[in-house]
Amino acid sequence: MSRIQLKSSPSITGIRWEPADENVTTRCSAMANELNGAGPPAGRSRSRKSPDHGRRHSNLDVAVIADRTDDCERLLRELQRLRCNVRHIWPVPPQLPTQHDLIFCMLTEDLPQRIPWIPGEPKAGLVVIDPGEGELDLKLIHNCAAHGVLHYPVTARSAQACLALAHDHYLYEKRLRGRIDKLDENLRSMRAVERAKALLIRMKDVTEEEAYNYLRRQAMERRVTIGAVANAIIDSHELLS
Repeated sequence: MSRIQLKSSPSITGIRWEPADENVTTRCSAMANELNGAGPPAGRSRSRKSPDHGRRHSNLDVAVIADRTDDCERLLRELQRLRCNVRHIWPVPPQLPTQHDLIFCMLTEDLPQRIPWIPGEPKAGLVVIDPGEGELDLKLIHNCAAHGVLHYPVTARSAQACLALAHDHYLYEKRLRGRIDKLDENLRSMRAVERAKALLIRMKDVTEEEAYNYLRRQAMERRVTIGAVANAIIDSHELLS
């Protein structure tokens, strides 16, 4: 049997081993973590575009009714930076304009008398401007039924926050008023239908169900609401009576 003799290989000398580049190692680890669903490494975050919340309030028609001081100038510049259509008015008119989406108005003693709408039915969003002099009159602000208060000195953050909150508050109040008007209309229609049914029962000697079916059939043929038919019957009866 022949023997196999192992010979040791000569040692490699003269070669200097260096550690791998740290940047390459970091990039490889980041790629491996992202592929495994672990997310980016600590200290790094994926770039994600944040929504521009100010864009929702751009192109608003805004009136600023205030004396042209440095604070007023800052307010005008900030509203223009937010892409609002700004109009400056001074002095305070006898009645506030209603063709604007939002009104910034200096707080005065007779401001409630200059507002051309009743509380709860606003024609525009209203922000009262507190000049920051003397004691704040909370009762006066309450009587104005304002949607926001802006205090001097004006900052970019306060102007932007006041614009957004006041406009949203105005739109919310407007939606509520629309719902209330719709409920009032439905209630008046129901009362008219009940009255018209009573008239039909007495005049035509029919049952309540037959009277309602008659109103419904007339409404479908004329393509109007049942309340409109009921009001027509009531008006005709009052005219003939």
